[in-house]
Amino acid sequence: MGVWDFIQNQVLGMKWLGTLIENGLTALGLDVTGALGGGIWFFIYDVIKISFLLCLLIFIISYIQSYFPPERSKKILGRFHGVWANMIAALLGTVTPFCSCSSIPLFIGFSSAGLPVGVTFSFLISSPMVDLGSLVVLMSIFGWKIAVVYVVTGLIIAVIGGTLIEKLRMERYVEEFITTAGSVDIASPKLSQGERMIYAKEQMAATFKKVFPYILIGVGVGAVIHNWIPESWIQTILGSNNPFAVILATLVGVPMYADIFGTIPIAEALFSKGAQIGTVLSFMMAVTTLSLPSMIMLRKAVKPKLLGLFIVICTFGIIIVGYLFNVFQYVLV
Repeated sequence: MGVWDFIQNQVLGMKWLGTLIENGLTALGLDVTGALGGGIWFFIYDVIKISFLLCLLIFIISYIQSYFPPERSKKILGRFHGVWANMIAALLGTVTPFCSCSSIPLFIGFSSAGLPVGVTFSFLISSPMVDLGSLVVLMSIFGWKIAVVYVVTGLIIAVIGGTLIEKLRMERYVEEFITTAGSVDIASPKLSQGERMIYAKEQMAATFKKVFPYILIGVGVGAVIHNWIPESWIQTILGSNNPFAVILATLVGVPMYADIFGTIPIAEALFSKGAQIGTVLSFMMAVTTLSLPSMIMLRKAVKPKLLGLFIVICTFGIIIVGYLFNVFQYVLV
């Protein structure tokens, strides 16, 4: 086993934990190859693994975030123009909160500060869809190739989507109370290293408390799919023989609400049952980017025409990415 295989399987994937849980359940008389024992094993293993990685990553990302408060992010974005501004906004989105509902208040703040609407939408698209945490967790399950391509394609969707919105001059469809609010530049206090550590710890605790219920739900659904749903059903609905599988997975994901860490266990279970990787990732992108609650929140900030364009851009982008992943699946896996 190479160094990278060891990191992916034993450090990120925590396969040693799976073996430990399997031995423990076997000692208790449970057959982990059966539906019940396998479901319990999947649930315990994924909850512990994802929770541990999530807490570690939130702490690291929050520490990085302490250097980029909204005021500083606004100044950074204000220095760039055109597609470069969209690219920087998309990259900043990777170190922000983990769900679309958490990103919308920052989107509103950036819009009130007078940043171009296309730039703020690049941020809004990338923030829930791709982040440093999802990159590491995806690597632990699907490998580094799929994880990296997922993040890169998510950033491309964010940049293209924001650029298109900017070119169509959609700023007139932002609600007036945002555009007329103006902004007050309040200097952010300089934090010491100790204060940054405290901030990261508090963010970790608050975010984990918010995200953990979705982890439980996602892992629970994943356990059911992994151990009780026949493989033939998944392959028929989401396999290569169904040309509409990507579209179906995207449309099913839109009305749901979860963050990236709640959808990964479901994606893992679907993939293990024979669903194509592009179909699975399209489902993940749709859930995290176009959830119904976040669209309701966004409607308070933008008018229906802009909201509709945002949904159309993201939906078509996700579907295209899904089909591309399916075409190159055997190269990536």
